[in-house]
Amino acid sequence: MFKSKKAVVLTSGGLDSSTVLAMAADQEFAIYSLSFDYGQRHVCELRAAEKVAAAAGAERHLVTQVDLKPIGGSALTDDIAVPKARSESLMAQAIPVTYVPARNTIFLSYALAWAEVLGAWDIFIGVNAVDYSGYPDCRPEYIQAFETMANLATKTAVEGKGRFRIHTPLIDMTKAQIILAGTALGVDYGMTHSCYDPSPQGVACGGCDSCILRKNGFAAAGVPDPTAYAPQ
Repeated sequence: MFKSKKAVVLTSGGLDSSTVLAMAADQEFAIYSLSFDYGQRHVCELRAAEKVAAAAGAERHLVTQVDLKPIGGSALTDDIAVPKARSESLMAQAIPVTYVPARNTIFLSYALAWAEVLGAWDIFIGVNAVDYSGYPDCRPEYIQAFETMANLATKTAVEGKGRFRIHTPLIDMTKAQIILAGTALGVDYGMTHSCYDPSPQGVACGGCDSCILRKNGFAAAGVPDPTAYAPQ
């Protein structure tokens, strides 16, 4: 079926972005999935992203390289230990070392560039301001500011051909609500990968912030967690 609307969807291979992919597809957008090899400590998420993009019926899944490893400053790109066994209240007390400097700004800028070339006015990102780990670039005010910038900085918007919209359908949802929404849309969460510190074989550690939020979300939703975790 021909779909007249195009959308660029940032796809990490994780639970949230996989749900957003399904939501965009349910809204009958032609999906252009965008992932990044940014020097992260593992490639499990890129393999997961490819699977979930295919499952969502993406027109194209693009993996582009943006090497943030030389910049460092994050436990995901540098030789810094990933925090483990923290409560959700402790996670919310400060911005954690898993924050990657300016990552969403960089990713959204690439998404914006591709959207302009594709003639797509819609960009989807799975940021969340409820069950999140304190990242400043997941807040509604940040997304609003980026959308304003996008419409000031692009040729097509300045020429009045349309207006870019940054969609954040998960921003006010709990992890349990996200899982329930995705389950209703048929998302196979067994394909997804959330762990910050997996084993070389790709087994989730079960103790990092992302694993804990994921486990707690499935428990609260009353949905079986398909993830294989390392023994604790």
